[in-house]
Amino acid sequence: MTTEAMDRPGLGIVLRVLSGVLFTGMLVCIKAVSDAVPVGQSVFFRSLFALLPIVVFLVLRHEFPRGLATRRPLGHALRSGLGAAAMFASFATVALLPVAETTLLAQLTPVFMALGGVLLLGERFSFYRAGAFGLALCGVGVLVVPQLLGSSGQGSLLGYGLGALSALLTAGALLTVRRISRTETAASIAFYFIVVSALAGLLTLPLGWAALDARQFGLLVLSGLFGGAAHIAMTLALRYAEVSRLAPFEYIALAWPVLADAWLFGLPVSSGFLMALPFLLGGVGLATLEGRRGAKRRQR
Repeated sequence: MTTEAMDRPGLGIVLRVLSGVLFTGMLVCIKAVSDAVPVGQSVFFRSLFALLPIVVFLVLRHEFPRGLATRRPLGHALRSGLGAAAMFASFATVALLPVAETTLLAQLTPVFMALGGVLLLGERFSFYRAGAFGLALCGVGVLVVPQLLGSSGQGSLLGYGLGALSALLTAGALLTVRRISRTETAASIAFYFIVVSALAGLLTLPLGWAALDARQFGLLVLSGLFGGAAHIAMTLALRYAEVSRLAPFEYIALAWPVLADAWLFGLPVSSGFLMALPFLLGGVGLATLEGRRGAKRRQR
C-alpha cells in the first residue's frame, strides 16, 4: 500500500472515535453483569470472544498464522501478563465505580508511561513530564480526598485504587510493547495478550463461577466482540492517521461513558468527576506533548 493510501486522516479519526464507542460498550456489558459474575469469569469470556474478530481480521490481512511467529517469547509473556493483570483491575474497577470514572482513571496511562520512560528507559525528566505527573496527582486527589473526609465511600476508594493500578499496569504493558515491537508484529502482540488473558481468567474457575442465564451470557459475548473490534479499530486508526492528529479525539472518548452512565445505569455525573477532569486531561495533554517532542528528536 502506498504512503498516500495509508495517509487518510479522516478515516483514522472516524476509526478512533469508533474505538471509543466500542470500548465503552465493552465496559457497559461488564458492569451490567458485575453484581452476579466474578471478575475472572468476565475476563475469560471477554478474552475468549475477542479472539473471533481478531482472528478474522488477521486472516483478512494474511497474517494468520504466519504473523504469530515470535523471536521474543519472554517479552510477550511480560506484556501479556501485565495486560491481563490490567484487565482484571479494570473490570474490578468498573464493578465499583461508574463507567465514566473508570474511563477517566484510565487516562492516567500516558502519564505513567511518561514516568516509566524516565525510570525504565533512561529518558530525560522534562518539564512536561513533571507537569503531567503533578496535574495527574491533583486530579486523583480531587477524586479521593472527598471520600477520605466522608464517613462512607470505602468501595469508591477501592475502585479509585484499582483504577490507578489498572492504568499503571497498562502503562507497563505498553512500554513493553514499545520494546518488543521492533521485532514482533502487531498481530502476535494482540493475539498472545488475548490468549494469556483468557487462560488467566480460566484459572479462577476453582474459585467459583456464576451459572449464567441467557442475558448474562449474551452480555459477556458482546463484551468480547466489542473489545476485539475496539482493538482492530484503534489499530487501523493508527495506521491511517498520525498519533498527533488523533490526540484531540481521545477526549471525545470520555463522552460515551458519561452518556452510558446516565441512560443505562441512571448515574449522574459526580462533582468529583467534573473537578478531576481538567486536571487529568491536562496531565494527559502534557504527556502527549512530551511524546511528540521525543518523536521529533528521534527523527532528527
